[in-house]
Amino acid sequence: MKTKTNQSNKNIAGKAGYLKMAALGLAVVTSFTVACKSSTTLKTTDSTTVTKDSTVKVDSTQGGTAANVKPTGPKPAFAPDIKPQMQAVIEQLASYGDKPIPGLTAVEARKNHTATDAVMDVMKKFNIPTPPANVDTMGKEIPVAGGNIHLRIYTPKAGNGPFPVIVYYHGGGFVIANVDVYDASAKTLADKVGAVVVSVAYRLAPEHKFPTAHNDSFAAYEWVVKNAASIKGDPKKIAVAGESAGGNLAVNMAIMARDKGIMLPTAILAVYPVAGSDMTTPSYTKNAAAKPLDKPMMMWFVKNYLNNMAEGKDPRINLVAANLKGLPPTTIITDEIDPLQSEGMTLADKMKAVGVKVDTKNYDGVTHEFFGMGAVVPEAKDAETYAVNQLKTAFGK
Repeated sequence: MKTKTNQSNKNIAGKAGYLKMAALGLAVVTSFTVACKSSTTLKTTDSTTVTKDSTVKVDSTQGGTAANVKPTGPKPAFAPDIKPQMQAVIEQLASYGDKPIPGLTAVEARKNHTATDAVMDVMKKFNIPTPPANVDTMGKEIPVAGGNIHLRIYTPKAGNGPFPVIVYYHGGGFVIANVDVYDASAKTLADKVGAVVVSVAYRLAPEHKFPTAHNDSFAAYEWVVKNAASIKGDPKKIAVAGESAGGNLAVNMAIMARDKGIMLPTAILAVYPVAGSDMTTPSYTKNAAAKPLDKPMMMWFVKNYLNNMAEGKDPRINLVAANLKGLPPTTIITDEIDPLQSEGMTLADKMKAVGVKVDTKNYDGVTHEFFGMGAVVPEAKDAETYAVNQLKTAFGK
């Protein structure tokens, strides 16, 4: 299956089951990552979706497991310690032969095959079925400064609520990807935590430059605080979560809530968040040529997202220099083959230094974007379980 994404009108995006790879990219003065995901959800506009079956079909009598997934070639030079299942996904992604993102326009980049396409093809190749997710979904439009944004709301089928709520922010460098692309992450959290998940379709660059995504995201958080009961949510138990760009947004939402005097989130989950502007960190040096995230892609993202280079020092981007006092319990997940590993770890240290309760877990042998690939990559499955348990604990479940 070789699905492509086009976020203008006919967006084919997403991931099967717990599959997902995210990233967003900032360079020169800041560090971002580049999201690589897809789904078989047709998105005609930011507010209208037509959901199709994204399940990977396999012969139930021949169901495979992640243990069966093997790469075909030698380990790549950029990752001599890469895990075999992760390598198989990277090999599959490379096999599509798409043009490198740094040479493309944003519209063109949105048409590239994604890492999720690769994971889905690996699942088909090794006969791995899609794990079920027992949730219902609905859409909601809310007003923001200068327009409207779409929220996709996931509700557990089991129970009547009120459920705890997770406001979820997708990755994609603030340029590519959307709620369709990250559908499976939101679905996984809703199903496994037993929470209402509100996935936020903040507006993207270059059409909407910094800080539009941050402002849209906070408007969505405020809406959830005021309207949780109307979506079967518990207004006293609202967490924020996100990956890559979304991890940055999740931490920012807690900072903005503190500074604006509204209810703090119950907890923060930040998966390999964009958190710094120093591109000379140990992980940047080690992983400068890593895939699927490298420095040239980051430079492409900064050109699309920021208005000028000075904005890379803004504490909303450079979180390690932000005022982090008084934030709620935070979970930070990092990975080894990732330029952003060091800044994620530094963010954790900075939060601990000012008294924030922080739990962290790093995963060796996997690349940026591994989170959510639990059907194929064992380390991703562990990361999903860890994140779910952390959120359950925060909610007192």
